[in-house]
Amino acid sequence: MNDGPMVAAPPRFMSGRRWLLLGAGAVALLIIAWLLSPGRSRTLAAAHGAASGIAIDVATATRADVPVYFEGLGTVQAFYTVKITARVDGELQKVAFVEGQTMKRGDLLAQIDPRPYQAALDQALATRAKDDAQLTNAKQDLERYMVLAPQDLASKQTVDTQRALVAQLQAQLKADQAAIENARTQLSYTTIVSPIDGRTGIRLVDPGNIVHASDTTGIVVMTQVQPIAVIFTLPEASLPDLSEAMRAGPVSVTALSQGAGKELDRGSVSLIDNQIDQTTGTIRVKALFPNAEQRLWPGEFVNARVHLRTAHNAVTIPPAALQRGPNGPFAYVVKADSTVDARLLKVSDDTEATVVVESGLEPGERVAVSNLYRLQPGVQVHVNDTAPAHVARSGPAAQ
Repeated sequence: MNDGPMVAAPPRFMSGRRWLLLGAGAVALLIIAWLLSPGRSRTLAAAHGAASGIAIDVATATRADVPVYFEGLGTVQAFYTVKITARVDGELQKVAFVEGQTMKRGDLLAQIDPRPYQAALDQALATRAKDDAQLTNAKQDLERYMVLAPQDLASKQTVDTQRALVAQLQAQLKADQAAIENARTQLSYTTIVSPIDGRTGIRLVDPGNIVHASDTTGIVVMTQVQPIAVIFTLPEASLPDLSEAMRAGPVSVTALSQGAGKELDRGSVSLIDNQIDQTTGTIRVKALFPNAEQRLWPGEFVNARVHLRTAHNAVTIPPAALQRGPNGPFAYVVKADSTVDARLLKVSDDTEATVVVESGLEPGERVAVSNLYRLQPGVQVHVNDTAPAHVARSGPAAQ
């Protein structure tokens, strides 16, 4: 029998709990050690830096052949517009055209009753024949008197009177010839022919009506639509560039439809108006188009795109990247350390499609095109993965 003191054994559940606590502590120490490792610190710092940078889209400056255009709103006008009216009074016997018909110069358009004017011509011819006969007789009498005068069988007064009669009848014949020409001209006015190659409009007078030379309505209006003209306006600031382009050679113009911008025809600048409209600060320009397919119609509104020149192998950026400040145009250039720099640019052409940069930017450099209002020199940025690539629109080739 053991008389020593009794020591109680520790319970089983206390031993398991101790191991659980020890394991949890070891895991916590491992996590803390991993978080405090140098590599993890750099990763977290980089992630924090990226999260704090401004998200932007960028475009790359590229080289391209860029056509330079001026655009203006214009109105199509017929090359010639002629109101066909009667030049003599009479009954309109015949209308020889169909509304909307294309006529050649000299084609019959209308016929006015010619009978009264034919009668006037016949009368003038008869008058001349009568006066011609009298002149012949007067000349014969004058010859007789001149034979008798040396023999004192005809007085000098008689000879002079007969000579004056001959001169009077000769003058009368000239008047008769003028009357004949006038009557013949009036008769020709009864036959109305087309003065131009053009298209007839709506008939304004029907056959059977009496027309007068004083009528203002006319019989029909004809327009020449091949070729056809477009009158459009440009800002007065564009006058030097346009004048320089015209001195270098023909300046091509493209007529575009309103809204859809569909190409209707191509022509060339004909002239620049001789004065600037001071109320609007614009200059009027006229362009001619062949209109072979008759897509242009008088009175139609179109956009006229003038091709001035083509900038070959030029450095270009999208218009969204261009900013303007007190020192001139600039763009935010993304540097290698993911910061931006405000770069001053020299811009030669700035259109809706692209911007041509003469200096200040090199091909391959990236410029910001979004979130520009949040940027300033030196700010940290990060580029979106879906950043659009800039491709300069070259447009139609110069003609």
